[in-house]
Amino acid sequence: MDTGSSSTPTDNGLPSGSAVSARVIGDGEVSLWGLTPFERIRRQLGMAEVGDIGKLGSDPTQGATTLLLRADWVYEQRTIADLLARTPVILKSAETPVAAHVPTELVSDTTDYLAGVRASAPDGVDQTTVEALSPAYNRKLLKAQPPDLLPLLARNRAGLERYLFDGSYKGVTDIVTKWAWPAPARATVRACTRLGISPNAVTVSSVVLVVAATWLFWQGQYAAGLVLGWLMTFFDTVDGKLARVTVTSSNFGHILDKGTDLIHPPIWYIAWGYGLHTWGGPAGGELWGTYNVILGGYVAGRLLEGAFELLGGFVIYTWRPLDAWVRLVIARRNPNLLILTAALAFGRPETGLYLVAVWTAVSTVFLAIRVLQALFERLSRGPLESWLESVEAGDERLSARVFAHRKLPLALRST
Repeated sequence: MDTGSSSTPTDNGLPSGSAVSARVIGDGEVSLWGLTPFERIRRQLGMAEVGDIGKLGSDPTQGATTLLLRADWVYEQRTIADLLARTPVILKSAETPVAAHVPTELVSDTTDYLAGVRASAPDGVDQTTVEALSPAYNRKLLKAQPPDLLPLLARNRAGLERYLFDGSYKGVTDIVTKWAWPAPARATVRACTRLGISPNAVTVSSVVLVVAATWLFWQGQYAAGLVLGWLMTFFDTVDGKLARVTVTSSNFGHILDKGTDLIHPPIWYIAWGYGLHTWGGPAGGELWGTYNVILGGYVAGRLLEGAFELLGGFVIYTWRPLDAWVRLVIARRNPNLLILTAALAFGRPETGLYLVAVWTAVSTVFLAIRVLQALFERLSRGPLESWLESVEAGDERLSARVFAHRKLPLALRST
């Protein structure tokens, strides 16, 4: 039972006035996505900016508190971050103590308790569950996803890997990413981990595909360009999922990925327009009105999304269920590629470009209306809240089932 906390978190999630050491209890025998239990935890702690990380038996070298984590359990990144923000506390799964963050002088007694040598927790240490420690709403991944804490068992390796992969996916995204890419992306991520291919290598491959697809569109070779374009969007899904399941992060990869995503879509549409003359359509220079609608709508849409985040502190597409449904098809890259692909299938690539312009304008108007509504609600009723914050387990609304809930793989439901 959660009995409260005596710690004072700082902006980086660490207790005020002290650095933190971390010690991993045990070795664990089950590797997930190519990482041993200790290496996974070490990387997670590195992302949480814990500097002194070691296995149990080595004395903590810094700080007044120590984070203790059993190697035979699987932790979410937010669980570790929230543990770092509290002390003294012991994290339990049902009646099993799993992890703790305690003053360094309590490390020995707490370790005995986690190992089952000691029958009771040290005096004055709170005990909590993962559900009480972290909120269900995951802002980073745009979904209501109660945190899980699962035992690392050999018989459940496949289910645990599926659990980690599913957990890396955003709840609110476009229709292609949400339903077409998960199965092939999971297989590709598995192949990458086995071959030692890094997320940055996948991102660089995406950039190469962006350039190649742009050239093919410019030449009017739309079918080949769309093949490479769709492959690029697939790689754009794979690199992020690969980074999350292998707990890999780099500033270079993040900047390259986000920068490419931001810049290339309008370039593709302009290149598409310049290729139309090879199909007997208008010359590219005659389509500046169409380009202006697409470019203006694209830039305005991004600005409106940013304006909403300033108002609400979260992504506009998680404000209400309506916004999540609209995100499936709003004029972003993947839905626009669907339009262009369908138009090419009918032999009308110029119609595809015009439809992208129309859909971009409609999407921008929708976003403008939603931002104005958000501004009115912010001024009249106070701070905005995402509907995902109120979703609870067992919520049977269609929107909750589609965008909020994540079911545990069947193999894990008995653990």
